[in-house]
Amino acid sequence: MFRRSLLATAMATPALLALGARPARAEMDITRAASFIETTGQELVAVINANQAVAQRRQRVAAVLRKAVDVDGVGRFILGRWWRTASPAEQQEYMKLFEETLIRNLSARFGEYEGVRFSLGRSQQRTEDDALVNTIIERPNSAAFSLDWRVGDVGGQPKVVDVIAEGTSLRLTQRSEYSAVISRNGGKVAPLLDAMRNQIAQLAAREGR
Repeated sequence: MFRRSLLATAMATPALLALGARPARAEMDITRAASFIETTGQELVAVINANQAVAQRRQRVAAVLRKAVDVDGVGRFILGRWWRTASPAEQQEYMKLFEETLIRNLSARFGEYEGVRFSLGRSQQRTEDDALVNTIIERPNSAAFSLDWRVGDVGGQPKVVDVIAEGTSLRLTQRSEYSAVISRNGGKVAPLLDAMRNQIAQLAAREGR
């Protein structure tokens, strides 16, 4: 029921220099976002292609993703208006479950394959605050697939704030699904937490741990 989707980074300046300074600055921001995704992608590829058991590779993939993704920001965005109605204990539990759900889902997408190759596609400025970096993931005996990473500046560091697969945004899809669960249960967050626990149990069973 809950799936995928996470990205963003940028800045700009004012007017008379708009013909020169603004484009140069935007270009620098795109370059920064693309460089960050390339570094993160190569880290993932090195881990995925390591000569280790699948479980070990998944754990290492998870560590790379935790470092690269703005888990707190994405998690709060996805819960949306329901964040304010959740109790402090529910907020804390939600963030813990969300991180595990997100990292397990993304790790499963990458962590089971060897011989993976990763290349950058086109980057584009989205707003003054974010950029979108396209990547192509190639796996043995499977069709290559495209992922777009939205990269933003979080505390002065580039972070993934959304992942877009097949035109579908992870965080918008999750936000809609999570909100639907809460709405069906009278605006209560607790049933969503139960559903997230069940999902984690299913993912763990599928992974054999």
